This record gives sequence, C-alpha cells and structure tokens, in this order.
Amino acid sequence: MENQTDKYGFTNFAETWNGRLAMLGFVIGLATELITGQGILSQLGLM
Repeated sequence: MENQTDKYGFTNFAETWNGRLAMLGFVIGLATELITGQGILSQLGLM
C-alpha cells in the first residue's frame, strides 16, 4: 500500500489531481456560459 504522506503537498499525485479538477472547472464554466448566454460575472450580478 502507498504511503499516505506522499499524497499531500507538491507531489505528482496532488498536482495531477489539481490539473484534472482545474480542467473540469474550466469545461463546466464554459458550458454554463454557452447554456445561459451570460458570462460568469453577469451570472454573479457583478456586471
């Protein structure tokens, strides 16, 4: 079994998941803009 301390901090495991979640957030944000026709700032009422 892997050592649990290897999963925290600036490790390859953490950075891989950080990148995956960032890509997922970008795609969800883009899809939301396409569906609603408004940018994220307009959706939040900031523009």
